[in-house]
Amino acid sequence: MKDKRLGIHLAMGPVLYLIISLGLGKTGVIDYTAAKGIGTAVWMIYWWVTRPVDITVTALLPAAINAIFNIAPMEGIISQYASSSIILIFGSCLLTAPWSEIGLDKRISLKALSLIGPSMKSQITVWLLAAVVLSNMMPNVVVVAIFTPIAVSMLAAAGYEDIKKCEAATPILCAIAWGSQVGGAGTPLGGAMNITAIKFIEDYTGTEFMYVDWITRMLPYTIIATAAVLAAMLLKPMKTTSLEGTKEYFKKCYAELGPMKKDEKISMVLFVAAMLGSFIRPLYADLLPGLVPAYLFLILGLVNFFIVSASSHKLLLTWESAQREVMWGMLLLFAGGLALGQILTDSGANDVIAGVISNANLSGGFVTVLVFTVFACVISEMTNSTVSAAVTLPIVIGVTQKMGLNPIPYIFTTCMAMNYESLLPVSVRAISVSYGLDADKLMKNGLPVTIIRMVVAALVGYIMMMLWPGFGKLG
Repeated sequence: MKDKRLGIHLAMGPVLYLIISLGLGKTGVIDYTAAKGIGTAVWMIYWWVTRPVDITVTALLPAAINAIFNIAPMEGIISQYASSSIILIFGSCLLTAPWSEIGLDKRISLKALSLIGPSMKSQITVWLLAAVVLSNMMPNVVVVAIFTPIAVSMLAAAGYEDIKKCEAATPILCAIAWGSQVGGAGTPLGGAMNITAIKFIEDYTGTEFMYVDWITRMLPYTIIATAAVLAAMLLKPMKTTSLEGTKEYFKKCYAELGPMKKDEKISMVLFVAAMLGSFIRPLYADLLPGLVPAYLFLILGLVNFFIVSASSHKLLLTWESAQREVMWGMLLLFAGGLALGQILTDSGANDVIAGVISNANLSGGFVTVLVFTVFACVISEMTNSTVSAAVTLPIVIGVTQKMGLNPIPYIFTTCMAMNYESLLPVSVRAISVSYGLDADKLMKNGLPVTIIRMVVAALVGYIMMMLWPGFGKLG
């Protein structure tokens, strides 16, 4: 039965493509090339939702479909798989690749968590805030991968071995996953979805995007959304009110690490230098026009290959360890989203979709903002934020341009909405579920939080558009 269902999902992808491309294109309802672009998007979204193959495999479809059906210039599609955005993520991975071996990731986590108290409200607060802060420095998927096993170990030390049946595990693991999502919106380094958004902004403006612009515009949302999600979690009745000994457990674990080693200090300095260099980019952009954040991260990441470890007397990073630590699947998924966006743009599909939405009598006001945020939220929940960015942002740009509006504030508001996933056991949530979080409990607890957070995104984005004249202007 399972194999039969898998076969149906596999077949439905190309079937939907043919129905849309032939049914709409060949009949003259819309331009044939645009219909093929829309068909490609529907095929990919269907496979991303039903997952008959890994989501990374689906990310390779734009090149394959384009090679057969000749939708857009192949050079533009293929170039997305080696764009500067891909280089940025790759460089970021190289910078953090030595962390797990030298213990820097665990040191950062345990230091933050050593302040945690025994009450469940303290647990939820610290786990969520720590995830928010750390996901401002690295991709949210990495934060969840670091924090989740630590949380499970803490629960085991407190006497909870079966995570699936543990009442305390659900809010703690949810706090980690949801905190990383909210925090991921705060900086471009929060995840591939933000780099995707920046790529679309740069393509639209034709100029380099400064990271400081992202932080200033997303900071109010990050603060308000963090407070809203935290309040929603703390106000929910809890069967378990306290976990004894947790603060001592974290202090003990941190003490066992000993003083900060030379390798950790070097890795931290390189990472801070990359982050700082990205955020103060406007100060040296004229002097070094080629040193955009992507190449700054790559250069400092490459430095790891030439530093000899003070403890092991081996290189801090070897190619073998880089192959293990770099998230190759995330790179391909991100590139596939960019490639899909390129197909939608080059085929004219975005213009067609924008025309349909524009005819819905949207004025650019709150209803327009709400439509964009709900659309982005739904796509993120069904797939992930990177896919949502690739699908929704080209449409947002096309619709707002057709309405004669500045797309930039609508892009930022849509990014607020897409930077959150809390319902289905996919994307970063799959990590939590793999460690024992009950998928049904994830959805039950996540639904009200998702609605609250979606409303916050729409309201914050709209209010900032109305009250902040510079919200839609880039430095």
